[in-house]
Amino acid sequence: MPQDQPVVVYPPGEDGGRRVRFDGSFVGLAYTLLDIAEFLRRAGLEDVETSDVESAPWIEWRGGGPHAWTY
Repeated sequence: MPQDQPVVVYPPGEDGGRRVRFDGSFVGLAYTLLDIAEFLRRAGLEDVETSDVESAPWIEWRGGGPHAWTY
């Protein structure tokens, strides 16, 4: 993953969703790791899997890591 295309996942909101930005643009509101993987596939990263999202060093997690969700 090139450094010029960072992925940022923001802290959970009141409804449990986490905003996701890719390359500076909002790509969706995620409720699971699967949602994030799907947003990234739609943004052009075709081979991203849920396990990649969970452990990728090119994703910046704010307000908790990949297992911090509010339900």
